[in-house]
Amino acid sequence: MIQRKQTVFLLLALAAIIVCLCLPLGAIEPKGMGVPALFYNVGLYANGGYQIHPLLFVDLVITGALTLACIPLFKKRKMQMKICVANIVLTLVWYGYYAFCVLHLFKGMGTFHPRFAGCLPFVALILFVLAYRGIKADEDLVRSMDRIR
Repeated sequence: MIQRKQTVFLLLALAAIIVCLCLPLGAIEPKGMGVPALFYNVGLYANGGYQIHPLLFVDLVITGALTLACIPLFKKRKMQMKICVANIVLTLVWYGYYAFCVLHLFKGMGTFHPRFAGCLPFVALILFVLAYRGIKADEDLVRSMDRIR
């Protein structure tokens, strides 16, 4: 199971998602005097309190759970490919909502400064694509062996 390169890609994508869940995605520097606010997946942390925006958090938790469920399905390659496509779509939805939050929700609050954790879902997206290509290559190899027999 771990010997397959796509399993390693899925594990690395899962690690990127978990790290992204723990780190702040950005900071909002207020226009006037004030304390900068940190933007996490759960919401916005400012002045000792949270404004909750749980869609980013829920999206990444679902993506992580699907990735974790996908790893032991190495004998069901078609199901793995479907889960990888679902993970790719969920990651793109995450970036869509992240862009919406940055461009619309936080626009009046001040200047947004992105952090390192904002690029981790993109790393996971690339790893999901690589895992999908590896699973598809295995499926094509198995199909070609069935034709030879």
